[in-house]
Amino acid sequence: MRLLFTLIFGLSLAFAPAGSVLAQEPEATTIEEVVVLARRSGAPMWTVTRGDSTLILVGAITGIPRDLSWRPDDLEAAAARSQLILTPQAARASFSDVLRVIWRIRTITRMPGGQTSADYLTPGWQARLEAVMADERNQNWREKSLLILGFDLMQDKAGYTGRRGGDTAEDVIRRAARRARVETRPVGTVRGDELVESLVSAPQSAHVPCVEAAIAAAELGPDAARQRAEAWRRLRVPEVIASPIDRALNQCWPWGDPGIAPQLHQQWAAAIETALISPGVTMGVAPIRLLAEPDGVLDRLEARGFEVVGPEWRPEREAERPDTAVE
Repeated sequence: MRLLFTLIFGLSLAFAPAGSVLAQEPEATTIEEVVVLARRSGAPMWTVTRGDSTLILVGAITGIPRDLSWRPDDLEAAAARSQLILTPQAARASFSDVLRVIWRIRTITRMPGGQTSADYLTPGWQARLEAVMADERNQNWREKSLLILGFDLMQDKAGYTGRRGGDTAEDVIRRAARRARVETRPVGTVRGDELVESLVSAPQSAHVPCVEAAIAAAELGPDAARQRAEAWRRLRVPEVIASPIDRALNQCWPWGDPGIAPQLHQQWAAAIETALISPGVTMGVAPIRLLAEPDGVLDRLEARGFEVVGPEWRPEREAERPDTAVE
C-alpha cells in the first residue's frame, strides 16, 4: 500500500506537491549574475536567453543516496535570484480517487487469475528475472503485477530510494525559493481519476517494458542507483540518461504510460514557450531525461537556433569535452 500510494500521488517519481510563495520585484541587474551561477552549479543546468528573457533548466533526478554529497550553493543562489520557478506537475486526487484505489487494490497489485510473470515475459527475460530473484525465500513476487514488480526490483535490487533518498535539486530549490519569497508554480496538473484509471485499466502486457528495464537495472546490483547519482553530480549527463535506472523510470508508470506521458511532455513544452517570452529569469526544475534525451527539450531548443549553455548532453559531443567533475 505504501508503494501504491507513492505511485498514485507521484511522490517518488513524477509529481511534486504544488507550493508557492509570494514573488519579489525582480532586479534587472541580477540576470547576468544568475546565469553565471547556473553555469557553474553542482547540478546539471542549462541557460537559454531570448532578448530580456532568461530560462534556466535544471536536470533533476530522484534517488540520490543520503551519503552522496553535491554542491548546492550556486543552485540556491540562482533560485533565489529568479523571478519564477517552475516545478514538476502536481497530482490532484480526490477522496473518491483514493476509495477507488482501495476498491481495486488487488487489480493494481496482483496478477489476474493466478497468472505469473512467466505468462508475459519471454523465456530469456524470465530466466534473467529468476536469476535476480534467486535469493528470495518468499515466492510471492511471481504473482505481483508487473508494475509493482518493476518498482520492487528497482528499490530492493538496484538501490533506488526515490524520494526517501538525500536532498534533490528540487528540494534545494524549493527551500531557497521559500527563503527568498520567490514564486514557485507547477507546470501543470494531472487529474487523480486519470491516474487511477491508467493504473486500473492497463493490461499486464503494457508493463512488460517496465519490468524488462527494471531487471536490467537489478542485474547491476545495489550500486546501480549510486552510479547514476554519481554521474549526475559529475555533470555527466549522457551517463545518467544511459543508466539502467533512468531507462527503467522512463519505461514505468507514469512516464511510460501512453495516456499520461504525453500530458507531462506537453505541459512542460507549453511552460517553456511561455518562459521564453516572459521578461526576467525563469527557472524550471524538470526530470533530466525530459531535457536531455534525444529529441528532448534541449535538442529542440538548439534546433530552433537557441544557444543552450551548460554541460554537454549528447554522448558524441560529451566525449570531446574535458572532464567536468564536481567533487
